Amino acid sequence: MKSLVNSLEVPVSNRVPEIATKRTQVRYMIIAMLFIVAMLNNADRAILSITGTEIQSSLGIDSITLGYLFASFAWAYMLAQLPGGWLLDRFGSKRVYGVSIFLWSFFTLIQGFVPILGIGASIVALFVLRIAVGVAEGPAYANNSRVVSSWFPSSERGTASAIFVSGQYAAAVVFTPLMGWLTHAHGWPSAYIVMGVIGIVVAFGWMAWFHFPSRHPKVNQAEIDYIREGGGMVDMDSQPAQQRKAKGETIACLKQLLSNRMLLGMYIGQYGITTIVYFFLTWFPIYLIKGLNMPIMNAGFVAAIPAVFGFLGGVLGGVFSDWLLRRGHSITFSRKVVIVVGMMLSMSLVLCNWAGGNQTLVILFMTLAFFGKGLGSLGWAVVADTAPKEAAGMTGGLFNTFANIAGVTTPIVIGYLVQKTGSFEWALIFVAANALLTIISYLFIVGPIKRVELN
Repeated sequence: MKSLVNSLEVPVSNRVPEIATKRTQVRYMIIAMLFIVAMLNNADRAILSITGTEIQSSLGIDSITLGYLFASFAWAYMLAQLPGGWLLDRFGSKRVYGVSIFLWSFFTLIQGFVPILGIGASIVALFVLRIAVGVAEGPAYANNSRVVSSWFPSSERGTASAIFVSGQYAAAVVFTPLMGWLTHAHGWPSAYIVMGVIGIVVAFGWMAWFHFPSRHPKVNQAEIDYIREGGGMVDMDSQPAQQRKAKGETIACLKQLLSNRMLLGMYIGQYGITTIVYFFLTWFPIYLIKGLNMPIMNAGFVAAIPAVFGFLGGVLGGVFSDWLLRRGHSITFSRKVVIVVGMMLSMSLVLCNWAGGNQTLVILFMTLAFFGKGLGSLGWAVVADTAPKEAAGMTGGLFNTFANIAGVTTPIVIGYLVQKTGSFEWALIFVAANALLTIISYLFIVGPIKRVELN
């Protein structure tokens, strides 16, 4: 393992030998699958932000109650991270993630039928079902990082991670207008029913087509060797489950992961990044509707504009980081410089407070902020670079547990700030401050980025 850590500081061209046999490119199909599922995953999280104003109107709830409704998902999602990571390490990504996709889609579908219960019972049912969606989505990002660690060499890992992370932006482009139109044309329950059905279909697709490298029927040995020699953990799910349990799923392992300064810095940094994510997932469309007086139909389409640039920034961040690595820079420099620059750009959203309500300027600043947030979203690439093989799922789960504390705090804090001040000014300052927190964490806490070795 130490040789792998040392190799991260050497240009890939000096490490990976030429392979005479033409290798297959199955890993690109795998990342496409992760991207599609990530789009669905983030759309089902964000659906409440699109339907929120209609739910407020039909059920008679205020902004604080809506904030708690947003947070009900995040509480459950946060608490499900470590169990989700444990399940991935114990039973493998294929089965665990397939069940996960099916369950969160089923619970999304059921939310479309809660109005038949009456107003009071509908609110309770929405809380319960949002909690259920959060629990079911628990393995999602830990699984994505785990799959990237197995399917991609170090020199391609930043791009691969950026692609699945960019699913959150693509979700806003593809699904936000769809959900806005469904809510406008057919009522808010229709959005939940349609998204649930789509997800159930995707779950069966995952079970049919996903395999790890050593078991995939379409991959050849040349591609497996290329991934392995570049630092990919191709045999991750080939290790006997009991052996993984003995070394990677113990209290001692958890203590090591929690006491590692590099990982703690990553946890803090991802909390800051995730605050920005949850602002855009929850309150941003409502900011457009209430803060800028946009009709809900327009808000659905306008919200997709920053998301397009967030997607571009996300892919560009991964590509540029991998380019720096191939040019001979250390993995520490290659990841950190992109994260810091991205977070600096994301702080531009606070400039909306001085836009004077000009919708064009607001969208411009939000677009720049979303581009920066995408550019700097390399946390999952860093997890793939650092997680020990024996506990890749647990490492990702712990990372996302800390990150999604922001999913609990952000909707509630913004809900109170909006309710008490009557505007979004302090809410935007709060989000920008968390971008600054990420910068400080990566510059002064994380230190050198390297693979963690369990004792």
